[in-house]
Amino acid sequence: MALFKRRTAGKPGEYYYCLKHGTVEEGPECRAADRFGPYGTREEAAHAMETARERNEEWREDPRWKDEPREG
Repeated sequence: MALFKRRTAGKPGEYYYCLKHGTVEEGPECRAADRFGPYGTREEAAHAMETARERNEEWREDPRWKDEPREG
């Protein structure tokens, strides 16, 4: 008997972007490791990859996270 096989029930109005299938799903259908979300709208979920790219770029350019060359 396998433990933790029960799937999470989705909630109406919560949308996820499935990384494995490249689709938007209402309520979690795929496993958590394969999805982004939840998002409030289907439109937000559809743009999940674009949002992730923009955030990654912002973090990459944030001076608080840049390593400064060490002297000595």
